[in-house]
Amino acid sequence: MVVTTTRVDTGESLYSTFASRYIRASLPRFKMPEQSVPKEAAYQIINDELMLDGNPRLNMASFVTTWMEPECDRLIMSAINKNYVDMDGYPVTTELQNRCVNMIAHLFNAPIGEDEIAVGVATVGSSEAIMLAGLAFKRKWQNERKAEGKSHDKPNIVTGANVQVCWEKFAEYFEVELKEVKLREGFYVMDPVTAVEMVDENTICVAAILGSTLTGEFEDIKLLNHLLTEKNRETGWSTPIHVDAASGGFVAPFLYPDLEWDFRLPLVKSINVSGHKYGLVYAGVGWIVWRNKEDLPEELIFHVNYLGSDQPTFTLNFSKGSSQIIAQYYQFIRLGFEGYRNIMENCMENAKALKEGIQATGRFEMVSGDGGVPLVAFSLRDSSRYTVFDVSESLRRFGWIVPAYTMPADAEHMAVLRVVIREDFSRSLAERLVSDIRKVVADLDCRCARTAIVAEVKAEEKPGGVVAYWKSVRETTQQQEIDGDRRGRVDRKKTSGVC
Repeated sequence: MVVTTTRVDTGESLYSTFASRYIRASLPRFKMPEQSVPKEAAYQIINDELMLDGNPRLNMASFVTTWMEPECDRLIMSAINKNYVDMDGYPVTTELQNRCVNMIAHLFNAPIGEDEIAVGVATVGSSEAIMLAGLAFKRKWQNERKAEGKSHDKPNIVTGANVQVCWEKFAEYFEVELKEVKLREGFYVMDPVTAVEMVDENTICVAAILGSTLTGEFEDIKLLNHLLTEKNRETGWSTPIHVDAASGGFVAPFLYPDLEWDFRLPLVKSINVSGHKYGLVYAGVGWIVWRNKEDLPEELIFHVNYLGSDQPTFTLNFSKGSSQIIAQYYQFIRLGFEGYRNIMENCMENAKALKEGIQATGRFEMVSGDGGVPLVAFSLRDSSRYTVFDVSESLRRFGWIVPAYTMPADAEHMAVLRVVIREDFSRSLAERLVSDIRKVVADLDCRCARTAIVAEVKAEEKPGGVVAYWKSVRETTQQQEIDGDRRGRVDRKKTSGVC
């Protein structure tokens, strides 16, 4: 089954652009060809198709890193053939992973001594990290319930409705009820008070987000810890907290060092973070760190010896590349605390400049705040003539990929545009984006004005009785087309899949 589909309007065959140089025969599009082709032809065919992809540097939809230094690119290519899981064959790579885990644990204020080893693992991203954290919480809760002679078949997690889709996947795949705190206009993160009210004896953890994918905001994890501590004391439960710091984990320590969100809070038992977001590494690496080894049930760790020695493993997959782990270590020692702080400060300054430029147009309302991760989310002040989806679509003419989407329940009526500010998004690019947004809005205004003029001209050309009838039908039809197009685009722009 192919989950992702694209439109196919060009037949069943592929052709090389420079066919006469390399190959004359066409290739089947969806079947493996019977014969080999010259390497030049294979490269040419694929490269020509990839030219139609968007420019990653102009992809404002994604948090994922799109630029690294050439020296790190060389390290990545030199390790492209190393299998991370073969710890016996590549012991230095394993050591680099362990160093990264310990650096992250100390960055997140884990209660470990200078000579102690942190508990954590590299993953392919925060989605896998969250799956592993959820499994640890579920198994520990089940073990405690079994020991008490209580039922253990209806676990749940309390989250905000603003969680990324990986939490929904975890709940569905591993049979855990997801209890979502609904959003409301003007408040687009989980309300700690409501979240704690929803906790019951079957709650395996409360998942808080440090850097909402929708607006970049940090949830109030310190207040959540306080309220949940009180409830645990009153009920005798021991409900813990997991922090989904996929976006904010490599931002908060450098921009908001006094903010208490991490292992300084006693109920925080595990934290995930995306190395390929503000960890500044290309796509393919995430991290999960536990408070201490008691928070990771030993039975979830498997041991294999068929790669040369006894090797512990706690991952959803087995084989994976080593390059991104090496790249993460490069960034840690290359940048250090000072370097990360400088980059994050620059990102926030560029976000502020973009925000001010968008506000100066007078056409948009800001949805994101001044804190959190470097992100600008904004909505149209007037959506009666065109929508944020029209703006998003029109910006592609200039090469920009700026997503438009609706908010989750109960704020679905809100539709916003979002620009993620990464390291490679410069001040000049911010100014160019504002300029292109102005052009798009002006063009959309003109389109609406032309439609109104056409209706008026027809009114002058036709006799009175026919005029009113024709104009009414025309306007109704246009509105139906607009509403239908808008509904279709809203249905396709669900927020849980936003990166």
